[in-house]
Parts: sequence; structure tokens; C-alpha cells
Amino acid sequence: MIPLSWYLILSAALFSIGLFGVMARRNAIAILLGIELMFNAVNINLVAFWRYLDPTIMNGQVFAIIVFAVAAAEVAVGLALVISVYRNRKTVVVDDLDLLKW
Repeated sequence: MIPLSWYLILSAALFSIGLFGVMARRNAIAILLGIELMFNAVNINLVAFWRYLDPTIMNGQVFAIIVFAVAAAEVAVGLALVISVYRNRKTVVVDDLDLLKW
């Protein structure tokens, strides 16, 4: 049986890679991919804690399914926004987007 700490280390590494992707990238699609990696790290934590704390109730799996649903909605809305911005501005570089500036 794999110890809980291994899952937590994997989750922390995956979350760190996603956070680096969000902070270091300028492309909006790459930022969305980084956010997806962070959501997957959260799912690993939820399922690992569910498995090791009390596998008789389904709390961890239910929360993971909710996170999957939120991630799917985030991707749909995020890609729609990126496509809309690209049609108007002809760029998806986040630094060039100043739509809300006066």
C-alpha cells in the first residue's frame, strides 16, 4: 500500500508546476492549462484523504466529481473568453489585454 505522504508530495509537485505555469506564462491558453493542473492536484488530495481517512463514505469522490465539473465549466468559459478576445484583439498574450483600463 502506498503511503499517504507520497500522494501529498505528488499533489504538491503538480500544484507547484501548475502555479509556475500560471505565473510564468503570457499566453492565456497556457494559463488555463496551469489552472487545470492545480485542479487535478486538488483532486489527488481529495481522493487520497478519502482513501486513507474513511473509505466507507463517499465524501472524497463526490468532492472530486464536483471539482471535475467546476474545471469543465472553467475550461468552457475560459476558452470562450479567449476566443472572443482573440477575435477582437488578434492576440491571446495576457500582457497586451487592457480591456478594463480607462
